[in-house]
Amino acid sequence: MRKLLLLLTAVFFAANAAQAKTVDARASYLWSSSKNQATASLLVAPTYNTQVGIAARYVKDMQKYSFGRLKDPIYSVYVPMLLQFELLDLELTPFYYFKHNAENPAYQDAYAYGVTAALTMLMENDQVNDIYTRARLGASYARQQGTLFTKEAAPENTDYDQVAYFLQLSHSMFQAYRLEAMGAAFQYPDGITGVTAWRGVMNQQDLVALQTLDITRDLRKYALGGRFVRTWAESGSALYVGYSFTENYTADPDHSFIIGNSFPLVKNVFLDLAYNHIETTSHKNKRDIFYVGLGTNF
Repeated sequence: MRKLLLLLTAVFFAANAAQAKTVDARASYLWSSSKNQATASLLVAPTYNTQVGIAARYVKDMQKYSFGRLKDPIYSVYVPMLLQFELLDLELTPFYYFKHNAENPAYQDAYAYGVTAALTMLMENDQVNDIYTRARLGASYARQQGTLFTKEAAPENTDYDQVAYFLQLSHSMFQAYRLEAMGAAFQYPDGITGVTAWRGVMNQQDLVALQTLDITRDLRKYALGGRFVRTWAESGSALYVGYSFTENYTADPDHSFIIGNSFPLVKNVFLDLAYNHIETTSHKNKRDIFYVGLGTNF
C-alpha cells in the first residue's frame, strides 16, 4: 500500500509539471571509498507562492560496521512542499525508507519514515544597500525499525524514535557575499544511555542539513557549522567553503571541511562540484567525499 501511494504521488507531480509555472529538475551523484549515492528530484511551482516535488535516492554502502555490512542498496523517497509568503516560507518534507533486508538473521529488517518542518523568516531587508538576513528554524522527527546495541544488554530488535531541532542563519551582502551559520541538537525519546551502535538505514542528514556531504547513520548529540559563499549574480556562479563539527553518541566527533563551485553550463543548466574531507578528532577515521550535481529549470 505504501509503495502504491508513493507511485501515485509521483504520477500526480509529473502530470502537473507540464502545467506548472516553474519546473526545477536535479540529479546528483556522490561517491567515496565506502559509499555511493545517486539522487534525482523534480520540483514544480503550480502557483506563484507554492512548490511541491518528489525526490528519490539510492545509496550503496560498502562500509564494514561493528554489526556487519548493509549488503543491499538503500532506497528512500521524499515529498518536499513549500509555501512562500512575503516575509516567511513554510516547508514540510515527509520521507520514507523502504525495507532493507538484514543479512544476519539475528537482526530484523530495517526501514524508516519521518518528516522535517521548517519556518524561514526574513529578518533584515535593506534594499538600498542590498543586504538581507534570513533565519530558518525547524524540527524533524523520525521513527526507525532496526537493531539497537548497548553496553549491558544483547542486541535488541526494536523501533527507535528520534527528534532534531535546528537553527540556520544566512546573511547576504551586495549580491556578492553570503555568510551562513548552523546549529542542531538531537533528542532520543526512547533513551540513549549506554547505546553503542544502531543498525538502521536512515541518513542523519535527512533530519538536519549539517554543512557536510557525509552519509552517516551514527546517532548524534549536536552539530555546529558555518559556510562562506562568494556569488556572481550576473553569471549565476558561486564558490563556497564550509566547516562543521559534530558530536556523536555512537562514534568519535567529526570535523568536516567542504569546498565547492556551482556555475552555469548553458542557459538554465547548472553544474555543482564539491569536495568534502572529514576526519575524527582522534584522526583515526578520515573520509574523502566527491560530489557532482546537475540542475535545470524552465
